[in-house]
Amino acid sequence: MTIEGNKDEADKCIEIAQSAFSAGDVEKAERFLLKAERLYPSLRAKELLTRVRTAGASGNSSKRTPPTSPNSSNEETVRKRKIPSHQPPQREYTQDQLDAVKRINTKCKDYYEILGVTKEATDSDIKKSYKKLALQLHPDKNHAPGAAEAFKAIGNAAAVLTDPEKRKQYDLRGDEPVPTQHSHHQYYARGFESDLTAEELFNMFFGATAFPGGGPTVYTRRRAREPEPRETHAGLVQLLPVLVLVLLSMMSGFFISEPVFSLTPSSKYPVPRETVNLKVPYYVKENFHTDYQGSLRRLEMAIEEEYIVGLRHACQRERNFRESAAWKARTFGDARQYAEAQRLRTPSCDKLHAMHA
Repeated sequence: MTIEGNKDEADKCIEIAQSAFSAGDVEKAERFLLKAERLYPSLRAKELLTRVRTAGASGNSSKRTPPTSPNSSNEETVRKRKIPSHQPPQREYTQDQLDAVKRINTKCKDYYEILGVTKEATDSDIKKSYKKLALQLHPDKNHAPGAAEAFKAIGNAAAVLTDPEKRKQYDLRGDEPVPTQHSHHQYYARGFESDLTAEELFNMFFGATAFPGGGPTVYTRRRAREPEPRETHAGLVQLLPVLVLVLLSMMSGFFISEPVFSLTPSSKYPVPRETVNLKVPYYVKENFHTDYQGSLRRLEMAIEEEYIVGLRHACQRERNFRESAAWKARTFGDARQYAEAQRLRTPSCDKLHAMHA
């Protein structure tokens, strides 16, 4: 039976229910309204069903029945108790789930904070954090208010930060705070939105069967009105090049190895070392001596080059700051501030001079 045929049958059931309700037969009215809802859900049927149930609960309307024996009355009472309420069960959630949703929706200012990583996080760190949060916030597992919006937020953040080009542009220009609930949960920053939906990104990481027992969510209900098979196949063929590019972009991060060293200590790089030539301090992993098979001399040359480039940038910033302070003091004719500006130190420049001395 077609959808329009279902609608016609549902309208007939509503008319019968209205007549029964007017005659005081609440049970019959409710039965036909429930049938109408199964055939073709509509606001008209829902509103009338609410009125019928309210009247039945308050006892304002009652069905006229012929006198029956006490036994038949008991049977009727038992039968009525077995009628299902047809109301969805209340979904529960924990305080931890609610706190996680509130953190994403109301407290985070950028994509890094949404995923709980630093700006120095590697691609694998971002993917690991996304997987952990996605399992915690997926609407099939987390029923707290706002879980769907938080799930979209982490999906958008992961899609941008795992794309090297988008992440580079975001780091340069994406310093606007992420809008909160007052902006209808649109998680973006100067046009940095993901081309994938949150559910599509989740399925790429976990597969479509991550929650085999989960109920329908806002991302799967639209399947009820899928086009005909031929139209679906044609649409997939047209989207195939785009999907291939997206998959290649997402999977490229899996083949990028982590850096061998770090110029700053961390839990991942706890072992201190220094280069032979310029005595530049750097830090490596605990298994560096056994796992690293490359040329140590070339590695230390790369470390020294990166260190010097960083010093040059820091030195330029220090000089700019000192010159700006001196110019401001001269402009306002403040001799004391001018003297203080002249005394400002430039430690990065001093280190550069010491290296080249």
